[in-house]
Amino acid sequence: MRKAVAVPLSMLGLGLAGLGYASVVERNWFRLRRFDVPVLERGQRPVRVLHLSDLHLTPGRTMLINWVRSLGALEPDLVVNTGDSIAHPEAVPSLLHALEPLLSRPGLFVYGSNDLYAPVPKNPARYLWRTSKNDHRQHVPSLPWEELGAGMAAEGWLDMNNTTARIKVGDLDVAVAGIHDSHISRDRYDLVAGPAPADADLRLGVMHSPEPRNMTRFAADGYQLLLAGHTHGGQLCIPFYGALVTNCGIDRARVKGLSRHDSAWLHVSAGLGTSPYAPVRFACFPEATLLTLVPRR
Repeated sequence: MRKAVAVPLSMLGLGLAGLGYASVVERNWFRLRRFDVPVLERGQRPVRVLHLSDLHLTPGRTMLINWVRSLGALEPDLVVNTGDSIAHPEAVPSLLHALEPLLSRPGLFVYGSNDLYAPVPKNPARYLWRTSKNDHRQHVPSLPWEELGAGMAAEGWLDMNNTTARIKVGDLDVAVAGIHDSHISRDRYDLVAGPAPADADLRLGVMHSPEPRNMTRFAADGYQLLLAGHTHGGQLCIPFYGALVTNCGIDRARVKGLSRHDSAWLHVSAGLGTSPYAPVRFACFPEATLLTLVPRR
């Protein structure tokens, strides 16, 4: 007969306290990060880009909705939403309400897998040995992604899923290429492939999941700044160590924040939400980022 192992009450209490902190406190402790990105030519005036990602919004997340609304006070020159915006069939009105103060600004968006497929219960431990790529049980989209896109597009935001565009941002003429989510194999880089317009003041690449194979092609085509989300910054991290997993092909060191990929700057957002079935964050605060694009030295 196997002998039962007693768990000290102090350890149990510490575990429960940690879980309570991760699910109640840190999950709702939203932060705005700021980075300067030296990507412009000398003499060009700085512009500010607000990067949002991974809200995974459900209608009842009032604190998150109100915090996103407060970002309108930043008056960014451009807003970029890199996907996984909703997590409930009735979340589109709540999302558009959250974004309302920002929708009058120039904006771009791409989809993530969770804009199409509703979340399902999963064992979170499996992320330690595999990603969730193509790991949805549904074959037909179950979330109102078309309504989601139409709501943002109706206010002038550009749908950048597997397409290119030009947009005016402050004083800049910006060339943009975007792809759909590689995590569900909907990315079609060949549809946007080719040298980025050399006459643009800025060349911007947008995606949901930061897969190195796509980032390498963006950089090779001359895109100077790449924006992505998806990773949640690792979501459950170890203090002084960082993320355990990235849930995609990018390395742990670049799971969030500003870094380089070949010739391009890369910003990966740690995102603002979580799956409703894993509503915790630890040592990885939910965040949006204000990127100030400045001239190179």
